[in-house]
Amino acid sequence: MSKLCMVNREVKRAKLVSKYADKRAALKKTIVDPKASYEEKAAAQAALQKLPRDASPVRQRNRCELSGRPRGVYRKFGLCRNKLREATMRGDVPGLRKASW
Repeated sequence: MSKLCMVNREVKRAKLVSKYADKRAALKKTIVDPKASYEEKAAAQAALQKLPRDASPVRQRNRCELSGRPRGVYRKFGLCRNKLREATMRGDVPGLRKASW
């Protein structure tokens, strides 16, 4: 089990990302727009930099839903490799079983 404060930090980041998603998308669209003037692009870039850092989706980290482990997390299941293996051995994951050849 990872530290609870680290898991809570990720939850906080997820909330910030969803809160600022529309605003970030609009600013990025203005920055990339070829018809926008230099001043508009500069203003949009400055406004984008003023947003909280944690509002960027790049700063999010995939964590295991059960243990909070940050590494070895399978996106499809939302579980780390250890917990996925345990769930597979119990038969909790439909269609997944231990390989044998």
